[in-house]
Amino acid sequence: MVKLSTQFFVCSFFILLALHSFSVRSQEVEDESEFDYGANSTKGPARWGEIHAEWGACSNGTMQSPIDMSNERVNIVSHLGRLKKSYKPGNATLRNRGHDMMLRWEDEAGAIEINGTEYVLHQCHWHSPSEHTINGRRYDLELHMVHESADGKVAVIGTMYKIGRPDSFLSSLMDHLEAITDITDGERAVGVIDPRHIKFGSRKYYRYIGSLTVPPCTENVVWSIVRKVRTVTREQVRILRVAVHDDSDTNARPLQSINNRFIQLYRPNDKEEN
Repeated sequence: MVKLSTQFFVCSFFILLALHSFSVRSQEVEDESEFDYGANSTKGPARWGEIHAEWGACSNGTMQSPIDMSNERVNIVSHLGRLKKSYKPGNATLRNRGHDMMLRWEDEAGAIEINGTEYVLHQCHWHSPSEHTINGRRYDLELHMVHESADGKVAVIGTMYKIGRPDSFLSSLMDHLEAITDITDGERAVGVIDPRHIKFGSRKYYRYIGSLTVPPCTENVVWSIVRKVRTVTREQVRILRVAVHDDSDTNARPLQSINNRFIQLYRPNDKEEN
């Protein structure tokens, strides 16, 4: 009996370890020094899949992100329903990952629910210019809110910005961003941050299945791209780029092939319309 119990424990341990390892490998890399965004670089987007075997999806994947959401490919639907968010304030850390600034929640900061699955919010980060495009138009900034389910599946909410009035959420982080600007590969505790202060401004959103937009480019990511384009100042975009010290004007991956994927646009019924 003891022997059987021991065998069961050992098997259970390795199953849990395998599941945990898959979850870790599926997440975006924390150290971005091994790749860059140079079009002709040996570490650029066209070569990401050659850098590590586990990054192969960056070159060979068939459901890669970002994509262009053009009208002729979009199906308007109402059955998806509103994004079910249950965010809450939590302690967070601002980190320079090498090519972007990441805000990581150390405490539980709530979740979203998609098709009955709960995805817990882990972090958000910014790309400039935007990675996704709408009818071929690329905007000035894109925010990604990265969530993960209990079994390691990933869901990302994306919001795009054009130059205009300040974004209030970024305004609340400016002092921290400026402080970390002088620290290469820096990290700074920023106290309690409420993700509910990230404004979407619309109930409409695009939905498709894609991938992480940085290595390892893991696929089967559930993407929800907010339809409303919000505003941000040039200075806010500049601070986000200056803070990372990568001497690049961009951290946006080029558009990827759609490969006959479905893109849906959730549009509320008239009774729900905002």
